[in-house]
Amino acid sequence: IAAGVSNEEIFCAVEALIKMEGGMVLVKDGKIISMIPLMIAGLMSDLSGEELKEKLDTLHAKAHAELGINDSVEPVMTLTFMSLPVIPEIKLTARGLFDYATFKFIPIEP
Repeated sequence: IAAGVSNEEIFCAVEALIKMEGGMVLVKDGKIISMIPLMIAGLMSDLSGEELKEKLDTLHAKAHAELGINDSVEPVMTLTFMSLPVIPEIKLTARGLFDYATFKFIPIEP
């Protein structure tokens, strides 16, 4: 999932994700400010738990301090859960937004 305030920054993040074949990336003003490659299927890390925690702590700190994400929001898990179609409500899938209450895709154009 890519989220951002401009298409250019989202593009920058997606390009970095493609190059490292999956992971997490933060971009501000067109520059990567933090990233964590996830080398196993683009979803899991081969780092030790301690190393990964350190990198996640840094990424979270930068997300809150430099991107202005509210301290009460866990940025990685929030985006991760948005894409899980098994959890009720509105979810983001590869085919678009899906409303599990009505079991229908939600049109994004008026």
